[in-house]
Amino acid sequence: MHELLVSDLFAILPEIWFAVAGMALLMVGVFTRGDNTRLVLWLAIGVFVVCGLLMRLLGEHGAPFAGLVVNDSFGDFMKTLVLVGAGLALVMSLGFIRREGMERFEYPVLIVFATLGMFVMVSANDLLSLYVGLEMQSLALYVCAAFQRDNLRSSEAGLKYFVLGAVASGMLLYGCSMVYGFSGATSFDTLASVLGDGRDVGVGVSVGLAFIAAGLAFKVSAVPFHMWTPDVYEGAPTPVTAFFSIAPKVAAMALLIRVMMGPFAGLFEQWQQIVFLLAVASMVLGAVGAIGQINIKRLMAYSSIGHVGFALVGLAAGTAEGINGVAIYLAIYLVMGLGAWGCILTMRRQGAMVEEIAGLAGLSRTNPPLALCFAIFMFSMAGIPPLAGFFGKFYVFMAAVNAGLYTLAVVGVLASAVGAFYYIRIVKIMYFDEPADGFDTPLGRELWPVIALAAAVTLLFFIYTGPLLDSAQAASLALAPGGLDGARAVLVP
Repeated sequence: MHELLVSDLFAILPEIWFAVAGMALLMVGVFTRGDNTRLVLWLAIGVFVVCGLLMRLLGEHGAPFAGLVVNDSFGDFMKTLVLVGAGLALVMSLGFIRREGMERFEYPVLIVFATLGMFVMVSANDLLSLYVGLEMQSLALYVCAAFQRDNLRSSEAGLKYFVLGAVASGMLLYGCSMVYGFSGATSFDTLASVLGDGRDVGVGVSVGLAFIAAGLAFKVSAVPFHMWTPDVYEGAPTPVTAFFSIAPKVAAMALLIRVMMGPFAGLFEQWQQIVFLLAVASMVLGAVGAIGQINIKRLMAYSSIGHVGFALVGLAAGTAEGINGVAIYLAIYLVMGLGAWGCILTMRRQGAMVEEIAGLAGLSRTNPPLALCFAIFMFSMAGIPPLAGFFGKFYVFMAAVNAGLYTLAVVGVLASAVGAFYYIRIVKIMYFDEPADGFDTPLGRELWPVIALAAAVTLLFFIYTGPLLDSAQAASLALAPGGLDGARAVLVP
C-alpha cells in the first residue's frame, strides 16, 4: 500500500511541485520585507523551469489514484504548451507590472496556482478531478482579471468574468450530476465502457452531455458562450489578457477534447452536432465581429474566438487525424499569440498604454523591427502561406474534408478569408498610414527575446516541422489509436 501511494505521488510530481511551490512563494511574499514582487516573480519563473525539467525526467504514463487522473502522450503535449505559454506570459509581464503599479507579489502566485489547475484539467480522468482542476484555474483567473483594483475597467472585467464563469461552472456541474445520475459513474474509463457498449442509458445522459459541452464551451470562449471575452480582454491588465488568450485556452481545449474523445466517444453522433455548430458560429462571429473594432485588445478577443472555431473543426472530425490537427493548431496558435501580445505590450506612448489600432500608424518608419514582427504575426493569423498559421488551418481543414465534413471546411475557408481583412488592415496601418508619435523606448529586455523567437518560429516553421508533427501524432494516438489516415501527408522531412 505504501509503495502504491509513493508511486501515485511520483506520477503527479509536477502538480505537487506547483502546489508546494505556490504555497512557498506565498510565504516568501508575506515574510520578506520591502518591494519583493520581482523576487517572487523570478522565483515563479524558476518554478516553471524546474517543472519543465521534472516533466522531462518523469515521462511515465499511467492512471494514478485509482484512475482519477491520467498521464499519457496527449497530456504531456498539452502540459508542455501550457507550461511554455504561462511561463513566457509571466516573463512578458515583468516590465508592465512595474510601470503600471501592479507590483504585488500575489500576481505570480496566482499564475502558479492557475497553472496547477490547468495541469489537473489536462490530466483529468474523472468528472470530479475535471471540476476541481477547472475551478482551481478559474478562481485564480477571476482575481487576475481584477488585479488592478484602482482601475474601474479591470474591476468590471473581473466581476463580469466571475459572474458568467459561475453560471458556466453551475451548468457544467449540473451536466456532471446528470451523467452520474443516469450512468452511475464519474470515471472516464467507466463512462466510456458504459456509453460505448450500445446500452440505452436514457435521455438524461444526452442532456448532461449538452450541459457539460456548454460549460466547457464557455471556458474556450466558443460562440454562443463568448459574451465575456471582448469585455474581459479589454478591461483586464494587458499581460493578464495575454495569459488568458494563451495558456487557459489551450488547457480548456485539451479538456474538451479529452472529455469528448474519452468518456463520450460512444455518443459521437450526438456531440458532433454540438461541436459542428460551435465551430461554425465561432468562425463566423470571430471573422465578422472583429471588423469594426478600433481597440486592439477587443480585436484580439474576437480573433481568439475565431481561432477556437478553427480548432473545433478538428474535434468535429472525431478522428485521430482531427486531434492531430488540433494539437498542431494549438501549438502554432500559442507561438503566434505570444508574439502578437508581446508586440501589443510594447505599445506605450508618453508612459501610457496605447490600445487604439490607429496608434500603430506608420510604425514601419518609427520602429521597423517591431512593425516587421507584428506583420509576420498578423499574416500568419490570417493564414497566409508559408507562415505557420497557414499550416495550422491546413491540418484541421484536411481532417474535416477526410471526415466528410465539407460544409465545415468551406465555412472555415470563407471565415479565414473574411478574417484576413482585419489582420491585413493592421499591416496597412503600420506600413502605409502617416506616422503617429513613436512608442516609448526601450521596449524592455523581457519582451524582445519572446517577440523575436516567436517571429522566427512563425516565419521558418515550414523548414523544420518534424518535432512538432511527431509530438502531435503521439498525442493524437493516445486518445484515438485508430491511426492518422494521412495526417502527416505533407511537410514531413
